[in-house]
Amino acid sequence: MLAYLIRRLFAAAVMLVVIILVVFCIFFLVPKWAGVDIALNFVGKQADPAAVEGVREKLGLGDPVLVQAWEFFKGIFAGRTYASGGDVTNCAAPCFGYSFKTEQSVWPVLTERFPVTLALALGAAVLWLIFGVAAGVLSALKRGTLWDRGAMVVALAGVSLPIYFTGLLSLAIFSYGLGWIDGQFVPLEESLTGWLGGMILPWITLAFLYAAMYARITRATMLEILGEDYIRTARAKGLKEQVVISKHAMRSTLTPLLTMLGMDLGALMGGAILTETTFSLPGLGQKVLDAIKNHDLPFILGVVLITSLAVLIANLVVDILYAVIDPRVRLA
Repeated sequence: MLAYLIRRLFAAAVMLVVIILVVFCIFFLVPKWAGVDIALNFVGKQADPAAVEGVREKLGLGDPVLVQAWEFFKGIFAGRTYASGGDVTNCAAPCFGYSFKTEQSVWPVLTERFPVTLALALGAAVLWLIFGVAAGVLSALKRGTLWDRGAMVVALAGVSLPIYFTGLLSLAIFSYGLGWIDGQFVPLEESLTGWLGGMILPWITLAFLYAAMYARITRATMLEILGEDYIRTARAKGLKEQVVISKHAMRSTLTPLLTMLGMDLGALMGGAILTETTFSLPGLGQKVLDAIKNHDLPFILGVVLITSLAVLIANLVVDILYAVIDPRVRLA
């Protein structure tokens, strides 16, 4: 088990280096090869030539590619200093970039908004796991019944309906119509009940989409596993159906679900743009949208980095959970 963990940690460290280099290439090398003025993208098209030249010098765009890549990599772990003549700008570690438009380091802004995105993703994940997996298991056990057909119809609707439609519909019914939920975001430090009131509809809206997908995958996986030889053997040995399902079938069913959960949670760490926009949540998704509108490239770069790292960490956790759930992983 220890050797397995060491291998996974080493692979994650290598992948981290690869991710940073790929992000550097996407934002610095590819535009340069395409003939795009990178400094102009960072400072804005309305900036005067002196400001553009100053940013070009600060970013070291005239240095060799390896030097630029090293400065970018080093800045993430040790911080970075952007200097142009006597003008010096410090970006403390971890330096995910610096916005020369707003005169702000990217990392503090991301960490300010990240708790909202984290709360949205985790709260929705709890809901979609409970209801999605439960609905999928029941549909598999009651295959062909009215419950099975009804649950799959609801799942199909959840997958098909866009979030901005279900989000606005939930606001129209429960907030504007019935008045049961305020629907306005309130910071947690101000009011727990206000925070819950502002998060419950985004949780349900986001969970409805993912629960539908998890229900369909759970049903298909469970039906396949229930036909396996070891399940028939467990039943032939006289084990109770509850034990067969919970101890044997469910453990195998959880493996693909963990893979999905790692990918979905990691991706959501970069912001659920449609959900956050619909409910006016001050998370990373809303910041990405604002950065795209304002052509603020450093913030887009920072969110890409944090999303990639979140996916990497989530998959590392999933790999470790594999060993806990499935003994075959430990034996391998």
